[in-house]
Amino acid sequence: MQSNIKRIAILGSTGSIGTQALEVIALHHDKLAVEVLTAFNNVDLLIEQSVTFRPNVVVIGNEDKYKFVFEALDPHGIKVYAGHEAIAEVVSMDTIDLVLTATVGYAGLHPTIEAIKAGKNIALANKETLVVAGELIMKLASEKGINIYPVDSEHSAIFQCLVGEFQNPIEKIILTASGGPFRGKDLVYLQKVTKEQALRHPNWDMGPKVTIDSATLMNKGLEIIEAKWLFGIEPEQVEIVVHPQSVIHSIVQFEDGSMKAQMGLPDMRLPIQFALSYPQRFKSDFPRFNFLDYPELTFEKPDTEVFKNLGLAYESLQRGGNIPCIMNAANEVAVDAFLKDHIGFLEITDIIETCMAKLSFISSPQYSDYVNTDKETRIKAAELIN
Repeated sequence: MQSNIKRIAILGSTGSIGTQALEVIALHHDKLAVEVLTAFNNVDLLIEQSVTFRPNVVVIGNEDKYKFVFEALDPHGIKVYAGHEAIAEVVSMDTIDLVLTATVGYAGLHPTIEAIKAGKNIALANKETLVVAGELIMKLASEKGINIYPVDSEHSAIFQCLVGEFQNPIEKIILTASGGPFRGKDLVYLQKVTKEQALRHPNWDMGPKVTIDSATLMNKGLEIIEAKWLFGIEPEQVEIVVHPQSVIHSIVQFEDGSMKAQMGLPDMRLPIQFALSYPQRFKSDFPRFNFLDYPELTFEKPDTEVFKNLGLAYESLQRGGNIPCIMNAANEVAVDAFLKDHIGFLEITDIIETCMAKLSFISSPQYSDYVNTDKETRIKAAELIN
């Protein structure tokens, strides 16, 4: 294989980020290649992707589906493995240049740690990795001398604004939020909303978990924590502004008062491509932004009385230790329950708040503490639901 081609491992290739990453790679097959694909359950799409992109290795997380995937891909000379441990092992392969962590939730933590230990640069689309164990991850990345390129549109925007500015201290970061499908609604309205309503995001095409997080504003809360670790800032240096048009993806304000914003149409392929191509910018034929199509860009203060998850995220960051891990695990369980119609929309916040109050605090957690905290929180959250 040509040395000028960057070889990518995509963890979570059948999800929203993974499928769009493959679109980007297909457009730049002279510069990017797929080395590894992993998915948990969606075998049909995984097989289709594998036949098209011909990775060296494929891992199916659900071990019960190994035989089906193996029989489909063995004739194509593609190696197939199964299970969570296999995902964490393949990321250390010598033939991988960059690992795109596109899995959803806590499941992304272990393979990301293993990839960093193996000296692989990371394109990070899994914000929960830094929410749960930001201090551990950033310390390990520093020790191994690897780069973490953010894929979230907001953090990619900040990263792009900081190129050429890394020696200049940040005064403030402004993370923009669309406001989700329930912007302007009150608690009475939210008591009766359905998952179908919550999944209708006005601007972005995302997976169900991230879309619900956007509707509760937990997504923005997770991004506050992610920003702290990625850019070495304090919670009070992060401001959330609701920007319904989703054109300004985020803003950096420097100590002299000047501000840089990164703008564009709401299209996740742009930050994905930037993370995969950095430090280059690959040419694209993606739709272009036209100011005349947006004669008004508006900004509002988030309603933290209605959307309480933002406050819980700030609280978890200020308390530190394993509290963000508790918050994240409780949120994952609660969102899953809401998507299965087991709880109402507002109960998501209630479950998170209760878990943060009831579970044991660990001030300086190690990796094993995060594993145990995640497990204990999921048990507690399930009890609250049942």
